[in-house]
Parts: sequence; structure tokens; C-alpha cells
Amino acid sequence: MKIELKSIPIRDLINGYSNDPDSGVRAYGGKLDVRPPYQREFRYDEQQKRAVIETIMKGFPLNIMYWSEDADGTFEMIDGQQRTLSICEFYTHDFNIVDKDRGVLFFNTLTDEEKKAFLDYELTIYFCSGTDKEKLDWFRVINIAGEKLMDQELRNAVYVGPFVTDARRHFSKNGCPAYKMGSDYMNGKTEEQAYLETVLRWAARHDGIHEEKPIDKYMAIHQFEPNANKLWAYYMQIITWVRSTFPHYRKEMKGLDWGALFDEFGENVYDVNALEKQIHDLMEDDEIMKKSGIYRYVLSGDLRDLSFRTFDKKQKREAYERQKGICVYCGKHFELEEMEADHITPWKDGGTTVAENCQMLCRNCNRIKGGK
Repeated sequence: MKIELKSIPIRDLINGYSNDPDSGVRAYGGKLDVRPPYQREFRYDEQQKRAVIETIMKGFPLNIMYWSEDADGTFEMIDGQQRTLSICEFYTHDFNIVDKDRGVLFFNTLTDEEKKAFLDYELTIYFCSGTDKEKLDWFRVINIAGEKLMDQELRNAVYVGPFVTDARRHFSKNGCPAYKMGSDYMNGKTEEQAYLETVLRWAARHDGIHEEKPIDKYMAIHQFEPNANKLWAYYMQIITWVRSTFPHYRKEMKGLDWGALFDEFGENVYDVNALEKQIHDLMEDDEIMKKSGIYRYVLSGDLRDLSFRTFDKKQKREAYERQKGICVYCGKHFELEEMEADHITPWKDGGTTVAENCQMLCRNCNRIKGGK
């Protein structure tokens, strides 16, 4: 890889700046792609953006930026997107700085001398040229010192193409369609690729991909497809099914593996009112500790989907002393540490986690009983 250090004045950087949802972010006479596929969505808050501008206004040095140079004379931003957008947005009056003596200042309210100093400020930039893999590997290394890239952001770079471009339009923007439709059921931030990563994982499993890196395999298969319509349709199916099957929303529904639930139970027909009554009763049951597990349980009927209250140390000791250390199943003697607490009357038969309902079993007997 060839690396060359240069200085670029801000006036040259902001020349031809544009930020368009479809064509992306361009600067440096339109030759610089500020947000190539492997770059994250803009993350700086107002305070961070102001810090960039104040650094420039005081004449202090900014951290070195990294651009890659392509054979056609265009450039891609490898590192420095946040600083570049801060500079360009201040110039286009998208935000302001605050001076303790002068109050709010936009670029057009600076003095002529301050404007000239700002535009003449020289940015230090490393220009590099090489293969896509070399540039991406280098980006991984230099990114360690900044805000670490998410795994899905790196995948977007490796499998760049029309599929990723369209998928990001659906799943990776602030206020994107996936957020508007399913934010109540999804964890993470769209701009950090959390929605896209989750849906890709669901889709890979749905298509029977069970390799070590299923998302990578799925993206490689679909990389050059003209759009992500199939992925979007699958997501809409899932969210529509969730809404119709569980119309009464509860916070415990957020972040569940809805893709797995849809694939396993989506073809079944349920009495929605009966499901809601069952969920309501289970939510009020103090014995159930992990309430989010209720949703799989009402579909599967498998008690392993629920997490129940456990006996405390005092209750275990009382049962152990009552039994004189004898396992009630195999009749052998064990130390307390070798035994586990068990409900005499199971929860499904009305048993609760109280001292009178506690018995101590050796680990082996408890495993055998639990597996029945």
C-alpha cells in the first residue's frame, strides 16, 4: 500500500459539499466520498461537533485523517468522517458554536478574519492507495483508536453491492421503514446497524444457513442481487404476525427472537383472546421471574421456556436438615453442596416457592427428574 501525507485547506474540503439521502455525502469538489459503505452513520452529538470547530477556531491541530485514492482520481474517507461532517455542517449553518462573550455563532456571523482563518485552516491527511482488502484491513487497525466499528458495519464493507445499499435504506437509517414498523419489538439503534444485523441473522436461519458465520454467508449469497426486497418482505411478515398474534403490547416483547418464533409457530392458528388471557395471568404470577419467556411458553407449552423463583439458602438448609441429608429419590446421603432444591409440588400443579414445598435432591436425581 502506498501512503502519502498531505495538507488540505478547509476551503478545498468544503468545495462541492453535498449530503443527499440517495447519492450519499460528497466533498472536495465532489471527488471525495465521505461515507463509503463501510462507514457508520453520523454519530457526533452537538458538543462533539462544537469541539471540532472550536479546535479549528483556536488554531489547534485536529487528528490526522485518512483518505484512500482510487485509480480514477476519486477518494474515499477511511477515517475522519465525523470531523469532516462537523466542518461542512458548520459552514452550511446546520449548527452553531457558543462563545461565552458573544453568544451563539454561526459561520456567517463570524468576522471576516475568523472566516478566512477557518477556511485557510489546513487539515493533515494521509492519502493511501492499494487493494480493497488492504484498505479495509487498514481501516480496522486505525479505527481501534476511535469509535470501534460494529461487526455489521464491517460486513457492509466486505459485501458491498446493491443488496447492502438497499438493505441499509430499509434498516439502517434514522426513522427508516424498519424502525417505524417494528421499533417496539427490536433492540439497538438502526444507525449502528442493529436492526439490519438482527434481521440478517433471522433470514440466514430461516434459509437453513447454520455455519459459523451465518450472516456473512447470507450476505455473500445475496451480495449482487439488485435489491433487498425479499429480506424486507420477510421482516414485514414477522412484525405483522407479532402484532396480530399479540395485539396487547408489553415492554417484555422488546428484543425477543421474533424471527425464531415466527419460523416455528407462524403457521399455527391461535385464539388471540385466549393467548392474551394466559399471558395476563402469567404476568401476574410471582413465581415466574423472567417475564419475557412467557411469549414462547404460551406458544410452545414447554416449561423450560420459563424461569421460576428459586429457593433461598435458608429454605435449602431447612429442607436439608429435615431430610438429614438424605436424597428423597435415591435414599443416599450427600453434603448440602452436593444437592439441589426442588419443588415437591411442581408449579404447573399449583406449587409455589415456599419452605414447605422444598425438597433436596442429589444433582443426578434432580437432573433425571427435570428431564422427565
